[in-house]
Amino acid sequence: MAIELPDELVQLQRAANAARREATTDAYGPEGWKPWLDAVDAVHVAVTKYAKETGQSRHEVEKAVKTAANAEAPPE
Repeated sequence: MAIELPDELVQLQRAANAARREATTDAYGPEGWKPWLDAVDAVHVAVTKYAKETGQSRHEVEKAVKTAANAEAPPE
């Protein structure tokens, strides 16, 4: 059974994917990774909340979100 996802979850994951592509490190530490880490944290919080509210497996929701976010974005 397919999980119906709010668009917000998919958009959060797409933002995390974009932040990951932009992430950089420098000789002084992981500051360049902070936007990606913050985006991933936001995805995890939102996925956990949605899974709890709907009584679904968090793992299955996260998998569905990643699959949807990696699918071609709908035309605007």
